Amino acid sequence: MPKVLIVKTSSLGDVIHALPALTDAARALPDGRFHWVAEEALAEIPSWHPAVERVIPIALRRWRRGVNRAWRSGEITGFRDNLLHDEYDLILDAQGLIKSAALAGMARGTRLGFDAISARESLAARFYHRTFSVSRELHAIERLRRLFALALDYPLPCGPPVYGIQILAKKPASERPYLMFFYGTTWQSKHWPEPYWVDLLRLAGAAGYEALLPWGTESEHLQAKRMAAAAEAGRVLPRQDLGALGAIVAAAAGVVGVDSGLSHLAAALDVPAVTLYGASRTSLTGAIGPYQHNLEVEFSCAPCLDRKCKLKGPREVFPPCYSTLPPDLVWDALQRQMAQKATGSPSRA
Repeated sequence: MPKVLIVKTSSLGDVIHALPALTDAARALPDGRFHWVAEEALAEIPSWHPAVERVIPIALRRWRRGVNRAWRSGEITGFRDNLLHDEYDLILDAQGLIKSAALAGMARGTRLGFDAISARESLAARFYHRTFSVSRELHAIERLRRLFALALDYPLPCGPPVYGIQILAKKPASERPYLMFFYGTTWQSKHWPEPYWVDLLRLAGAAGYEALLPWGTESEHLQAKRMAAAAEAGRVLPRQDLGALGAIVAAAAGVVGVDSGLSHLAAALDVPAVTLYGASRTSLTGAIGPYQHNLEVEFSCAPCLDRKCKLKGPREVFPPCYSTLPPDLVWDALQRQMAQKATGSPSRA
């Protein structure tokens, strides 16, 4: 009965990408015991997977804003003691960063991870007792499935990824079926143009749907209010914690989102969804699910993999690559995904 510690702290999409690998491991090692280190804001996600026995939250993002305060309060010491409470047969760093490798090094057990060529930060490999080579040109989900199979010594499954999470769907008070629009993202180059969201809100309203607009930052809150006011449609949700938001997503009729963690959550929950890709590569981080469809721009410089669009001059929309993904095209794609869910005919992205 191996006891395994998984280190995958953030971000939201990265944590979700690791879930199918955990499902594989739990099936291959039915007597295995799995613990997981995750950022405090994301710690609920591993707990949704039935194979996870214990989640150890960490507050690296918050501690960076006040390391001295975190030391004085005893939070850092408390995390270390929490981590050292158990001794592990294997400690698997599924992030491949120096910070995650250092966290793995704090725990007791044999440390495993990507080799120097495969890791996102090559120096991370120096912290591990054993390393494994996995191509960086594979999709993030496939990379992690291969890493887990190599590290935990079981045959790599051939089937599509299974996220395995269990969350109770909960509809908000609404008299109509609802959609969710995930417009927020950290990269400027990933933002679908705001006027397009306004048009999509109108299309949803005309079709009889209520469109819900969640938000996580004040700038997203202001954008949501602007879009709902301009469209005279849609509802801005109160700020939700991840568990409450996940329950609402699970009960949605459909989702449209940019390349963000919430879009990957919708795919993991088998919600009909369309995700929009401009700057990023679907071959590396595209959303994957039975009712998921990824729409990629058709533009000379896409995917640029740049956080900010470098094109200058007057443009009809910005970033200009999204002119190839207008609202009517996105709406038609979403309708097809919802129809597939209604008929039970999945087509994995």
